[in-house]
Amino acid sequence: MSAVDIPRYIVIEGPIGVGKTSLAKRLAEDFGGELLLEGVEENPFLERFYRNPRHAALPTQLFFLFQRAQQIQALRQSDMFAPIRVADFILEKDRLFAQLTLDDDELQLYEQVYNNITVDAPQPDLVIYLQAPVDVLLNRVQKRGREYERFIETNYLERLVQAYTRFFYHYSATPLLIVNAADIDLVNNQQDYQLLVEHLHKTTSGRHYFNPGSFDL
Repeated sequence: MSAVDIPRYIVIEGPIGVGKTSLAKRLAEDFGGELLLEGVEENPFLERFYRNPRHAALPTQLFFLFQRAQQIQALRQSDMFAPIRVADFILEKDRLFAQLTLDDDELQLYEQVYNNITVDAPQPDLVIYLQAPVDVLLNRVQKRGREYERFIETNYLERLVQAYTRFFYHYSATPLLIVNAADIDLVNNQQDYQLLVEHLHKTTSGRHYFNPGSFDL
């Protein structure tokens, strides 16, 4: 695929443990693009949130919101002719997490902040949404062994997967490629990866599906 055929701004999304960051890194490396990653480990409230979600939900979400908004603002102000960019987050996902974790009063405050700092966020040219069942996600989270993730509960991941499903069911802002990532390895398996790149090339509008092993790719 030539550089002119590749979307200039690609976003990889999906629930915790699905492989967003790993895929974003590989695509950015292969396409010679700029990598834009959410700084999860920079959030000082995250471990407290996983230990006691109600106690630390609001500062956790506000930290992520400010962090992501700053990254998107820098992207918007940068040279539009710069290299291809690959990100492992879409700004709207922050609201998805907030709706999942905050109570009504906190969410009202959060929405006021969100609406004032997310003006003119650039739209991706392509969003790749990775899906996997909760048991697969839990297994991957446990394997990567991040200290602050050891407190993640199955119920939280179940609710998160459901929230992502609802969000992308209604999503139509950009071209969307929905990927069944449960039984494939997009980082270490070259065949899986190359098939995905072929579908990425074809996804120039609307909603598409990549389900390896099925007859309807």
